Amino acid sequence: MFEYELHQIRTAELARQAQRDRLVREARRARRASRRNGGHEAGGRVSATRVVDRFTRAA
Repeated sequence: MFEYELHQIRTAELARQAQRDRLVREARRARRASRRNGGHEAGGRVSATRVVDRFTRAA
């Protein structure tokens, strides 16, 4: 009976690990797709060509 319980625990651990691995793989795939699309979605990276060009010169 003890071996059966250990087997059930190990099976559950492997199932959780597989789910975690799938989630990581999906996140990586989504991140790559976001980069490939240029990051035009909300929450994307904001960049300016030059910081100096954003402001008017003082007198």
